[in-house]
Amino acid sequence: MWGVPKGAPLSPFELLKCADGDLNRRARPMAGGARRRSQKFVAAGARRGRRAGPENDFARGYARPMSMTYAPTENARAALRLITSLQARFAQRLALIVQARGDDRPLALAAWVRDEGRHGGGSRFYAAETATFNRAAINISQVHYTDQPDKRLASATALSTIIHPAHPRAPSVHMHFSFTEMRDGKGTWRLMADLNPSIPHDEDTRRFEAAIAGADPAHAAAAKAQGAKYFYIPSLDRHRGVYHYYLESFSSGDFDADFALTQTVAETGIDTYSDILAQALGAAHAPPTDEQKQAQLAYHSLYLLQVLTLDRGTTSGLMVHNQNDVGIMGSLPAVVDRDLLASWIARQTAPQDELLRAIVDTLPAKNPAPVDNPTRQKLAEVVRAHYRAHPGALDLQAKGDVVPPTVQNHR
Repeated sequence: MWGVPKGAPLSPFELLKCADGDLNRRARPMAGGARRRSQKFVAAGARRGRRAGPENDFARGYARPMSMTYAPTENARAALRLITSLQARFAQRLALIVQARGDDRPLALAAWVRDEGRHGGGSRFYAAETATFNRAAINISQVHYTDQPDKRLASATALSTIIHPAHPRAPSVHMHFSFTEMRDGKGTWRLMADLNPSIPHDEDTRRFEAAIAGADPAHAAAAKAQGAKYFYIPSLDRHRGVYHYYLESFSSGDFDADFALTQTVAETGIDTYSDILAQALGAAHAPPTDEQKQAQLAYHSLYLLQVLTLDRGTTSGLMVHNQNDVGIMGSLPAVVDRDLLASWIARQTAPQDELLRAIVDTLPAKNPAPVDNPTRQKLAEVVRAHYRAHPGALDLQAKGDVVPPTVQNHR
Protein backbone atom coordinates (compact mmCIF):
# COMPACT_ATOMS: atom_id res chain seq x y z
CA MET A 1 0.00 0.00 0.00
CA TRP A 2 1.29 3.44 -0.92
CA GLY A 3 1.01 6.17 1.68
CA VAL A 4 2.82 8.60 3.91
CA PRO A 5 5.67 6.74 5.64
CA LYS A 6 5.13 6.39 9.35
CA GLY A 7 6.10 9.63 11.07
CA ALA A 8 7.24 11.26 7.83
CA PRO A 9 7.50 15.05 8.22
CA LEU A 10 6.06 16.77 5.14
CA SER A 11 5.24 20.42 4.61
CA PRO A 12 1.76 21.22 3.27
CA PHE A 13 3.24 22.18 -0.10
CA GLU A 14 5.05 18.85 -0.27
CA LEU A 15 1.70 17.19 0.35
CA LEU A 16 0.32 19.04 -2.66
CA LYS A 17 3.17 17.76 -4.81
CA CYS A 18 2.70 14.22 -3.51
CA ALA A 19 -0.98 14.37 -4.38
CA ASP A 20 -0.15 15.01 -8.01
CA GLY A 21 2.57 12.39 -8.26
CA ASP A 22 2.81 8.63 -8.49
CA LEU A 23 2.15 8.17 -4.77
CA ASN A 24 -1.48 9.04 -5.47
CA ARG A 25 -2.38 6.13 -7.68
CA ARG A 26 -6.09 6.26 -7.05
CA ALA A 27 -6.60 9.91 -8.03
CA ARG A 28 -7.83 10.82 -11.49
CA PRO A 29 -5.68 13.83 -12.45
CA MET A 30 -6.56 16.78 -14.65
CA ALA A 31 -5.25 17.06 -18.18
CA GLY A 32 -1.51 17.74 -18.22
CA GLY A 33 -1.50 21.23 -19.70
CA ALA A 34 -4.27 22.53 -17.46
CA ARG A 35 -2.64 20.92 -14.43
CA ARG A 36 0.74 22.55 -15.15
CA ARG A 37 -0.81 26.01 -15.63
CA SER A 38 -2.88 25.82 -12.46
CA GLN A 39 -0.03 24.35 -10.41
CA LYS A 40 2.18 27.27 -11.44
CA PHE A 41 -0.49 29.74 -10.36
CA VAL A 42 -1.18 27.97 -7.05
CA ALA A 43 2.55 27.72 -6.37
CA ALA A 44 2.89 31.46 -6.94
CA GLY A 45 0.29 32.03 -4.25
CA ALA A 46 2.13 29.68 -1.91
CA ARG A 47 5.43 31.49 -2.45
CA ARG A 48 3.71 34.83 -1.92
CA GLY A 49 1.91 33.59 1.18
CA ARG A 50 2.91 36.43 3.47
CA ARG A 51 1.61 39.10 1.13
CA ALA A 52 -1.34 37.38 -0.51
CA GLY A 53 -4.22 38.79 1.54
CA PRO A 54 -5.87 39.22 4.94
CA GLU A 55 -4.59 35.87 6.27
CA ASN A 56 -0.94 36.88 5.84
CA ASP A 57 -0.05 36.18 9.46
CA PHE A 58 -1.21 32.61 9.06
CA ALA A 59 0.27 31.91 5.61
CA ARG A 60 3.50 30.24 6.62
CA GLY A 61 3.10 26.85 4.96
CA TYR A 62 5.55 27.45 2.14
CA ALA A 63 7.81 30.13 3.57
CA ARG A 64 8.31 28.21 6.81
CA PRO A 65 7.47 24.49 6.30
CA MET A 66 6.10 22.80 9.37
CA SER A 67 6.95 19.23 10.32
CA MET A 68 4.17 17.03 11.55
CA THR A 69 3.62 13.34 12.16
CA TYR A 70 0.90 11.27 10.55
CA ALA A 71 -1.29 8.37 11.56
CA PRO A 72 0.54 5.08 10.93
CA THR A 73 -2.30 2.78 9.84
CA GLU A 74 -2.76 1.75 6.24
CA ASN A 75 -6.33 3.08 6.01
CA ALA A 76 -5.49 6.43 7.59
CA ARG A 77 -2.57 6.86 5.16
CA ALA A 78 -4.86 6.06 2.24
CA ALA A 79 -7.44 8.58 3.48
CA LEU A 80 -4.72 11.24 3.77
CA ARG A 81 -3.61 10.65 0.20
CA LEU A 82 -7.21 10.93 -0.93
CA ILE A 83 -7.98 14.23 0.77
CA THR A 84 -4.64 15.68 -0.31
CA SER A 85 -5.39 14.79 -3.91
CA LEU A 86 -8.84 16.35 -3.57
CA GLN A 87 -7.38 19.54 -2.12
CA ALA A 88 -4.93 19.77 -5.02
CA ARG A 89 -7.64 19.02 -7.56
CA PHE A 90 -9.92 21.78 -6.26
CA ALA A 91 -7.08 24.28 -5.90
CA GLN A 92 -6.06 23.59 -9.50
CA ARG A 93 -9.60 24.05 -10.81
CA LEU A 94 -10.06 27.31 -8.91
CA ALA A 95 -6.66 28.57 -10.04
CA LEU A 96 -7.70 28.13 -13.67
CA ILE A 97 -10.89 30.12 -13.02
CA VAL A 98 -8.93 32.91 -11.34
CA GLN A 99 -6.46 33.00 -14.23
CA ALA A 100 -9.21 33.09 -16.83
CA ARG A 101 -10.68 36.17 -15.15
CA GLY A 102 -7.36 38.00 -15.14
CA ASP A 103 -7.33 38.09 -11.36
CA ASP A 104 -3.74 38.63 -10.22
CA ARG A 105 -4.25 37.31 -6.69
CA PRO A 106 -3.69 33.54 -6.70
CA LEU A 107 -4.55 31.09 -3.98
CA ALA A 108 -2.28 31.31 -0.95
CA LEU A 109 -1.22 28.54 1.41
CA ALA A 110 -1.43 28.40 5.21
CA ALA A 111 -0.58 25.65 7.68
CA TRP A 112 -1.14 24.69 11.29
CA VAL A 113 0.05 21.92 13.57
CA ARG A 114 -1.53 20.13 16.51
CA ASP A 115 0.64 20.05 19.64
CA GLU A 116 3.75 21.15 17.70
CA GLY A 117 3.09 18.46 15.10
CA ARG A 118 3.10 15.50 17.49
CA HIS A 119 -0.58 14.90 16.80
CA GLY A 120 -0.71 15.99 13.18
CA GLY A 121 -2.03 19.21 11.71
CA GLY A 122 -3.17 20.49 8.35
CA SER A 123 -3.04 23.05 5.58
CA ARG A 124 -5.39 25.17 3.58
CA PHE A 125 -5.43 26.99 0.29
CA TYR A 126 -7.38 30.20 0.63
CA ALA A 127 -8.34 33.49 -0.94
CA ALA A 128 -9.94 36.45 0.78
CA GLU A 129 -11.71 39.47 -0.72
CA THR A 130 -10.25 39.17 -4.19
CA ALA A 131 -11.85 39.97 -7.52
CA THR A 132 -13.02 36.35 -7.73
CA PHE A 133 -13.71 35.33 -4.14
CA ASN A 134 -15.42 36.86 -1.16
CA ARG A 135 -13.85 34.02 0.84
CA ALA A 136 -12.49 30.65 -0.20
CA ALA A 137 -10.81 27.90 1.80
CA ILE A 138 -9.81 24.34 0.98
CA ASN A 139 -8.77 22.78 4.28
CA ILE A 140 -7.24 19.38 4.93
CA SER A 141 -6.12 17.91 8.23
CA GLN A 142 -5.11 14.74 9.95
CA VAL A 143 -5.19 14.56 13.74
CA HIS A 144 -4.04 11.37 15.46
CA TYR A 145 -3.30 10.06 18.92
CA THR A 146 -0.71 7.40 18.16
CA ASP A 147 1.13 8.14 21.42
CA GLN A 148 -2.07 8.23 23.54
CA PRO A 149 -3.54 4.71 23.48
CA ASP A 150 -6.08 5.60 26.16
CA LYS A 151 -8.10 7.64 23.64
CA ARG A 152 -10.91 5.92 21.72
CA LEU A 153 -10.01 7.82 18.57
CA ALA A 154 -6.96 6.73 16.62
CA SER A 155 -7.13 9.35 13.87
CA ALA A 156 -9.40 11.73 11.97
CA THR A 157 -8.55 12.72 8.40
CA ALA A 158 -10.65 15.36 6.67
CA LEU A 159 -11.13 17.77 3.81
CA SER A 160 -13.50 20.65 4.43
CA THR A 161 -14.01 23.38 1.88
CA ILE A 162 -16.21 26.44 1.49
CA ILE A 163 -16.19 28.78 -1.47
CA HIS A 164 -18.01 32.14 -1.37
CA PRO A 165 -17.62 33.85 -4.76
CA ALA A 166 -17.43 37.63 -4.87
CA HIS A 167 -20.24 38.02 -7.41
CA PRO A 168 -23.74 37.36 -5.98
CA ARG A 169 -24.85 35.48 -9.11
CA ALA A 170 -22.25 32.76 -8.50
CA PRO A 171 -23.29 30.19 -5.85
CA SER A 172 -21.31 29.22 -2.76
CA VAL A 173 -20.51 25.60 -2.05
CA HIS A 174 -19.62 23.58 1.03
CA MET A 175 -18.12 20.09 0.91
CA HIS A 176 -16.69 17.84 3.59
CA PHE A 177 -15.16 14.38 3.23
CA SER A 178 -13.52 12.64 6.16
CA PHE A 179 -12.43 9.29 7.55
CA THR A 180 -12.49 8.54 11.27
CA GLU A 181 -10.60 5.53 12.57
CA MET A 182 -11.12 4.24 16.09
CA ARG A 183 -8.58 2.53 18.30
CA ASP A 184 -10.10 -0.88 17.52
CA GLY A 185 -9.41 -0.38 13.80
CA LYS A 186 -13.00 0.31 12.79
CA GLY A 187 -13.50 3.30 10.54
CA THR A 188 -16.34 5.37 9.12
CA TRP A 189 -16.72 8.12 6.52
CA ARG A 190 -18.59 11.41 6.45
CA LEU A 191 -19.61 12.79 3.07
CA MET A 192 -21.23 16.20 2.63
CA ALA A 193 -21.87 18.38 -0.41
CA ASP A 194 -24.29 21.29 -0.47
CA LEU A 195 -24.93 24.14 -2.90
CA ASN A 196 -25.51 27.54 -1.31
CA PRO A 197 -26.53 30.30 -3.71
CA SER A 198 -27.35 33.82 -2.56
CA ILE A 199 -29.59 34.08 -5.62
CA PRO A 200 -30.92 30.60 -6.52
CA HIS A 201 -30.68 29.44 -10.10
CA ASP A 202 -32.77 26.36 -10.80
CA GLU A 203 -30.52 25.02 -13.54
CA ASP A 204 -27.47 25.13 -11.25
CA THR A 205 -29.40 23.28 -8.55
CA ARG A 206 -30.58 20.58 -10.97
CA ARG A 207 -27.11 20.19 -12.41
CA PHE A 208 -25.39 19.84 -9.04
CA GLU A 209 -27.99 17.43 -7.67
CA ALA A 210 -27.98 15.29 -10.81
CA ALA A 211 -24.19 15.02 -10.74
CA ILE A 212 -23.99 14.04 -7.06
CA ALA A 213 -26.93 11.64 -7.35
CA GLY A 214 -25.30 10.07 -10.39
CA ALA A 215 -22.08 9.58 -8.44
CA ASP A 216 -23.93 7.72 -5.68
CA PRO A 217 -27.30 6.47 -6.92
CA ALA A 218 -27.55 3.88 -4.14
CA HIS A 219 -27.61 6.48 -1.34
CA ALA A 220 -28.69 9.66 -3.13
CA ALA A 221 -32.25 9.80 -1.80
CA ALA A 222 -31.29 9.01 1.79
CA ALA A 223 -28.34 11.42 1.70
CA LYS A 224 -30.56 14.20 0.36
CA ALA A 225 -33.07 13.63 3.15
CA GLN A 226 -30.37 13.65 5.81
CA GLY A 227 -28.86 16.81 4.36
CA ALA A 228 -32.21 18.59 4.34
CA LYS A 229 -32.66 17.62 7.98
CA TYR A 230 -29.18 18.76 9.00
CA PHE A 231 -29.22 22.14 7.25
CA TYR A 232 -32.69 23.18 8.38
CA ILE A 233 -32.75 26.36 10.52
CA PRO A 234 -35.75 26.04 12.88
CA SER A 235 -35.73 29.66 14.06
CA LEU A 236 -36.09 30.94 10.49
CA ASP A 237 -38.11 27.99 9.13
CA ARG A 238 -35.82 27.61 6.13
CA HIS A 239 -32.72 25.77 4.98
CA ARG A 240 -29.18 26.89 4.43
CA GLY A 241 -28.68 25.99 0.79
CA VAL A 242 -30.82 24.54 -1.99
CA TYR A 243 -29.42 21.00 -2.25
CA HIS A 244 -27.74 18.91 0.41
CA TYR A 245 -26.05 15.50 0.33
CA TYR A 246 -25.04 14.03 3.70
CA LEU A 247 -23.88 10.59 4.79
CA GLU A 248 -22.79 10.32 8.43
CA SER A 249 -20.71 7.52 10.01
CA PHE A 250 -20.94 5.59 6.76
CA SER A 251 -19.34 2.17 6.38
CA SER A 252 -20.30 -0.72 4.14
CA GLY A 253 -17.67 -2.90 5.79
CA ASP A 254 -15.49 -2.71 2.68
CA PHE A 255 -12.87 0.04 3.03
CA ASP A 256 -11.85 -0.01 -0.63
CA ALA A 257 -15.45 0.32 -1.79
CA ASP A 258 -16.12 3.18 0.63
CA PHE A 259 -12.87 4.87 -0.41
CA ALA A 260 -13.92 4.64 -4.06
CA LEU A 261 -17.38 6.01 -3.30
CA THR A 262 -15.94 8.97 -1.38
CA GLN A 263 -13.47 9.72 -4.16
CA THR A 264 -16.19 9.55 -6.83
CA VAL A 265 -18.62 11.79 -4.95
CA ALA A 266 -15.89 14.27 -3.99
CA GLU A 267 -14.35 14.55 -7.45
CA THR A 268 -17.80 14.86 -8.99
CA GLY A 269 -18.72 17.62 -6.55
CA ILE A 270 -15.47 19.48 -7.15
CA ASP A 271 -15.64 19.26 -10.92
CA THR A 272 -19.35 20.04 -11.20
CA TYR A 273 -19.17 23.04 -8.91
CA SER A 274 -16.07 24.33 -10.69
CA ASP A 275 -17.94 24.18 -13.99
CA ILE A 276 -20.98 25.94 -12.47
CA LEU A 277 -18.76 28.62 -10.96
CA ALA A 278 -16.86 29.23 -14.19
CA GLN A 279 -20.10 29.50 -16.15
CA ALA A 280 -21.74 31.82 -13.62
CA LEU A 281 -18.73 34.13 -13.48
CA GLY A 282 -18.42 34.08 -17.25
CA ALA A 283 -22.04 35.17 -17.59
CA ALA A 284 -21.71 37.93 -14.98
CA HIS A 285 -20.48 40.61 -17.35
CA ALA A 286 -21.92 43.55 -15.42
CA PRO A 287 -21.02 44.51 -11.86
CA PRO A 288 -23.59 43.32 -9.32
CA THR A 289 -26.58 45.55 -8.69
CA ASP A 290 -27.37 46.94 -5.24
CA GLU A 291 -30.26 44.49 -5.02
CA GLN A 292 -27.97 41.56 -5.75
CA LYS A 293 -25.42 42.77 -3.21
CA GLN A 294 -28.14 43.01 -0.58
CA ALA A 295 -29.36 39.50 -1.35
CA GLN A 296 -25.81 38.20 -0.95
CA LEU A 297 -25.30 40.08 2.32
CA ALA A 298 -28.54 38.68 3.75
CA TYR A 299 -27.65 35.15 2.70
CA HIS A 300 -24.13 35.41 4.08
CA SER A 301 -25.66 36.56 7.37
CA LEU A 302 -27.89 33.50 7.40
CA TYR A 303 -24.86 31.37 6.63
CA LEU A 304 -22.99 32.76 9.63
CA LEU A 305 -26.04 32.17 11.83
CA GLN A 306 -26.24 28.52 10.82
CA VAL A 307 -22.52 27.88 11.20
CA LEU A 308 -22.11 29.51 14.60
CA THR A 309 -25.35 28.45 16.30
CA LEU A 310 -26.19 25.13 14.67
CA ASP A 311 -23.29 23.51 12.84
CA ARG A 312 -22.12 20.52 14.84
CA GLY A 313 -18.89 20.09 12.88
CA THR A 314 -17.73 23.64 13.53
CA THR A 315 -18.56 23.46 17.22
CA SER A 316 -16.87 20.08 17.62
CA GLY A 317 -13.67 21.40 16.08
CA LEU A 318 -13.65 24.36 18.45
CA MET A 319 -14.37 22.21 21.50
CA VAL A 320 -11.62 19.68 20.72
CA HIS A 321 -8.74 22.19 20.54
CA ASN A 322 -7.89 25.87 20.01
CA GLN A 323 -4.91 25.50 17.68
CA ASN A 324 -6.69 26.26 14.39
CA ASP A 325 -9.52 28.62 15.30
CA VAL A 326 -9.15 30.88 12.26
CA GLY A 327 -9.03 27.86 9.95
CA ILE A 328 -12.11 26.28 11.55
CA MET A 329 -13.94 29.58 11.09
CA GLY A 330 -12.84 29.70 7.47
CA SER A 331 -16.39 29.12 6.22
CA LEU A 332 -17.57 32.53 7.43
CA PRO A 333 -18.07 35.14 4.70
CA ALA A 334 -16.16 38.40 4.64
CA VAL A 335 -19.01 40.70 5.74
CA VAL A 336 -22.46 40.21 7.28
CA ASP A 337 -25.52 42.27 8.15
CA ARG A 338 -25.15 42.88 11.88
CA ASP A 339 -28.62 44.42 12.21
CA LEU A 340 -30.26 41.46 10.49
CA LEU A 341 -28.50 39.04 12.82
CA ALA A 342 -29.64 41.11 15.81
CA SER A 343 -33.23 40.91 14.58
CA TRP A 344 -33.04 37.10 14.82
CA ILE A 345 -32.04 36.98 18.49
CA ALA A 346 -35.64 36.88 19.73
CA ARG A 347 -36.35 33.89 17.48
CA GLN A 348 -33.70 31.70 19.09
CA THR A 349 -34.43 29.03 21.69
CA ALA A 350 -32.71 29.61 25.02
CA PRO A 351 -29.77 29.56 25.57
CA GLN A 352 -29.00 30.04 21.88
CA ASP A 353 -30.41 33.54 22.13
CA GLU A 354 -27.52 34.32 24.47
CA LEU A 355 -25.08 32.89 21.93
CA LEU A 356 -26.43 34.97 19.06
CA ARG A 357 -26.43 38.09 21.22
CA ALA A 358 -22.79 37.46 22.08
CA ILE A 359 -22.00 36.92 18.40
CA VAL A 360 -23.63 40.22 17.44
CA ASP A 361 -21.80 42.02 20.25
CA THR A 362 -18.50 40.56 19.03
CA LEU A 363 -18.95 41.79 15.46
CA PRO A 364 -17.65 45.29 14.71
CA ALA A 365 -20.31 47.89 15.54
CA LYS A 366 -21.08 48.90 11.96
CA ASN A 367 -23.12 47.66 9.06
CA PRO A 368 -22.13 45.75 7.05
CA ALA A 369 -19.83 44.24 9.67
CA PRO A 370 -16.49 42.84 8.46
CA VAL A 371 -15.58 39.35 9.65
CA ASP A 372 -11.80 39.58 9.53
CA ASN A 373 -9.36 37.20 11.18
CA PRO A 374 -9.25 38.93 14.58
CA THR A 375 -13.05 38.83 14.61
CA ARG A 376 -13.05 35.16 13.63
CA GLN A 377 -10.72 34.42 16.51
CA LYS A 378 -13.01 36.25 18.93
CA LEU A 379 -16.08 34.48 17.54
CA ALA A 380 -14.38 31.11 18.03
CA GLU A 381 -13.77 32.00 21.66
CA VAL A 382 -17.39 33.12 22.08
CA VAL A 383 -18.75 29.84 20.71
CA ARG A 384 -16.35 27.75 22.81
CA ALA A 385 -17.21 29.65 25.99
CA HIS A 386 -20.94 29.32 25.32
CA TYR A 387 -20.91 25.54 25.07
CA ARG A 388 -18.64 25.18 28.06
CA ALA A 389 -21.17 27.21 30.04
CA HIS A 390 -24.16 25.44 28.47
CA PRO A 391 -23.08 21.89 27.51
CA GLY A 392 -26.72 20.86 27.18
CA ALA A 393 -27.09 23.31 24.30
CA LEU A 394 -25.13 20.88 22.12
CA ASP A 395 -28.38 18.92 21.88
CA LEU A 396 -29.92 21.90 20.06
CA GLN A 397 -27.42 21.71 17.24
CA ALA A 398 -28.04 20.40 13.75
CA LYS A 399 -28.18 16.65 13.34
CA GLY A 400 -29.32 13.91 11.04
CA ASP A 401 -30.45 10.48 12.17
CA VAL A 402 -26.90 9.65 13.30
CA VAL A 403 -25.06 11.94 15.73
CA PRO A 404 -21.31 11.23 15.90
CA PRO A 405 -19.67 11.55 19.35
CA THR A 406 -16.86 13.67 17.92
CA VAL A 407 -15.89 15.60 21.04
CA GLN A 408 -16.05 12.53 23.27
CA ASN A 409 -13.84 10.59 20.86
CA HIS A 410 -11.05 13.13 21.22
CA ARG A 411 -11.07 13.01 25.03
